[in-house]
Amino acid sequence: MLNHFKPTWMVESIYQITPEQLKNENIKAVLTDLDNTLIAWNNPEATEETIEWIKRMKQNDIKVVILSNNSRKRVKKVATILDLDFIPSALKPLTIGFKKALRKYSFNKDEWLMVGDQVITDIRGANQAGIKTVLVKPILDSDAWNTRLNRFIELKILNYLIKKDPEMKWRDTIDVRRIEK
Repeated sequence: MLNHFKPTWMVESIYQITPEQLKNENIKAVLTDLDNTLIAWNNPEATEETIEWIKRMKQNDIKVVILSNNSRKRVKKVATILDLDFIPSALKPLTIGFKKALRKYSFNKDEWLMVGDQVITDIRGANQAGIKTVLVKPILDSDAWNTRLNRFIELKILNYLIKKDPEMKWRDTIDVRRIEK
């Protein structure tokens, strides 16, 4: 019933995902949520850890694109600092932003990975678009006011999914069995 919220993998942090892991899964491009996935929601700047992770991806020819529900102004500020392409106002969980990325870049659907911290928007939207997913823990325990309700609902969804599938566990890599949907 709630399988459209189920991630392919659960990894504690985006920074634990390596180019080698992605290449083992034939992933050539990463869509990443912005707030509380790539950077803290209340910080418009990138950390050294963020900059290093993106640098490693670029050195290994892994395309990284920010896919965010935030405004163009907010996303562009961070994307410019990180020298990344971006798709703002993505309307996740609708598939509009995901389809835009699939049209814009010459990768097959199975060569993409979506990384995000919310099952309701990031994971559900990518699953609907047929893209593999990684759920990460939010960088901060706090959220913007408009995300708090989602967190309450997603906790119930995650608890249900974990109860139904004990293999749904937080890990430090995607180099493990995929979570069966």
